[in-house]
Amino acid sequence: MNAATHNLKVYLVDDTESVRRRLADRLSHIQGVEIVGEAESPAEATQGILATHPHAVLLDLGLKGGSGLEVLRGVHPAEPGIVFIVLTNHAEPAYQKRCVQLGASYFLDKTHHFETAADIVSGLCKRPH
Repeated sequence: MNAATHNLKVYLVDDTESVRRRLADRLSHIQGVEIVGEAESPAEATQGILATHPHAVLLDLGLKGGSGLEVLRGVHPAEPGIVFIVLTNHAEPAYQKRCVQLGASYFLDKTHHFETAADIVSGLCKRPH
């Protein structure tokens, strides 16, 4: 690992396993990224994130049994330093506004900006944590 790259702990939250696999595969090609956990429901995600203290979370809004908004509400106040990258099929402006209010740093349309999420993670690897 070169000196300009830092270990970046990432947590994946999406209700679809194939999407989590696709994200994990894409992130595995980025030097310095360590996936520290995955979840498909708000409760599982909140518990896992608070237990693993990742630097970044890739978060879908539509989760099993709830919403990614619950995760933001449950985690951001306790861990304000985590970079939340919301990656969703529900990219309406009202959702974007609410996510940003709850602490999301990025809000991306999963259909059009899937690769952008990996680019953001790659950029985060180059910053000290």
